[in-house]
Amino acid sequence: MKRREFLQAVSRIGGWAVSARLLAYYPPIRLSAYPSLLIPMDDAQSDHLKAYGVTYRVVQAGIKAEWLLNYRGGSFLVPDGPAIRRDATLAGVGFEAVDDGQVAGIRGEIEANNMDAVPLEKAPKVAVYVPPNAPPWDDAVTMALQYAGIPFEKVWDFEVVAGKLPTYDWLHLHHEDFTGQYSKFYLIYAGAPWLAEMVRFNGDAARRLGFETVPDLKKAVARKIRDFVENGGFLFAMCTATETIDLALAAERVDIAAAFADGTPMDPQADRKLDWTRALAFTGAHVEPNPQIASFSDIDGHQVNAGPRRQPLGAFKLFNFSAKIDPVPTMLVQSHRQVIPDFYGLTTSFVRDRLKPSDLVLADEEGAPWVKYIHGDHGKGTWTFFGGHDPEDQQHQIGDPPTDLSLHPHSPGYRLILNNVLFPAAKKRELKT
Repeated sequence: MKRREFLQAVSRIGGWAVSARLLAYYPPIRLSAYPSLLIPMDDAQSDHLKAYGVTYRVVQAGIKAEWLLNYRGGSFLVPDGPAIRRDATLAGVGFEAVDDGQVAGIRGEIEANNMDAVPLEKAPKVAVYVPPNAPPWDDAVTMALQYAGIPFEKVWDFEVVAGKLPTYDWLHLHHEDFTGQYSKFYLIYAGAPWLAEMVRFNGDAARRLGFETVPDLKKAVARKIRDFVENGGFLFAMCTATETIDLALAAERVDIAAAFADGTPMDPQADRKLDWTRALAFTGAHVEPNPQIASFSDIDGHQVNAGPRRQPLGAFKLFNFSAKIDPVPTMLVQSHRQVIPDFYGLTTSFVRDRLKPSDLVLADEEGAPWVKYIHGDHGKGTWTFFGGHDPEDQQHQIGDPPTDLSLHPHSPGYRLILNNVLFPAAKKRELKT
């Protein structure tokens, strides 16, 4: 097949099933009077979320792309070509053809301002941690990946314990309670068939994998995930997983979590046994000792299900970083909106006093004792924690219908999720943070 015929064939399927290996064999050439396509990410963009999918597929195909940090909301620059145009058009993504002179002008503007052009080299292989019998509520990241058309695979405890994580570049965690308390759902949903199935399924998995209790299994899984990051993996977590993975890691050498398995109160002195040097993001937290209070610890500032402790929602503001000096945090906060309405999750926010000194705050609520969005390094890899459950559903409840992202194609909160998916593709260089 000639190259033009190949690209036309790819065009007919919109790029959704592009083979990275095959397309990489056909390096891009100029196919029109315009050498490049600008995918704007400001208010001119018709679908911000699917723009990430178009860019991901370009990089996946071995074609050069650039992320223009702070330029028109964090736009993308890709080569022109019929397959890419067709993919963007079918996805409803806006693009602008730009010639050499226009590209030179863009680069001049980037050079003169707090902007940067970051090459995107290798599309990350994505895994989402989710039980095979996932309960009936949605995961914002899974929905974002599906909507954008970014491929991913599902993994859970069996794959993690078997050592499969190193085969992926990027891992997402969402609902999982790594303390083994089933998110204390028994307080509100006692008798629900899906909760009984969750307990049965996790207990069976623990026995099959050789662990005495579910908390023991979850602590082992948490350690495997930490090792994944330490060896160069990219971890992104939301909601329950942010807080509970660190609680599990801090309890690595003690058995405090096992008490929750049968609903008995925890030893009030158990906090002193926690080793926070083993955790990724948090330190000095106090575990909730009462199994009848739907809270894990004092890490979360909003305490959504803890009765009078519950705090009202406000809005959080993204920080402004130096694109040329700190490209990673700059990539993570790319958006066409700087202030974003907050949204609840079982873990909604992170109390400032519980952050490690090395943590980098990406977004917070002005004047509040908590932050929303944090990032850090661990070994050769990185972790990023984003509080809350669904950026477009502030009060999401179990059993609610999943968010229809076609109604929210410009969601700045979902953009933050997709920033995390794409930033591992960036060319690595010496960083300041």
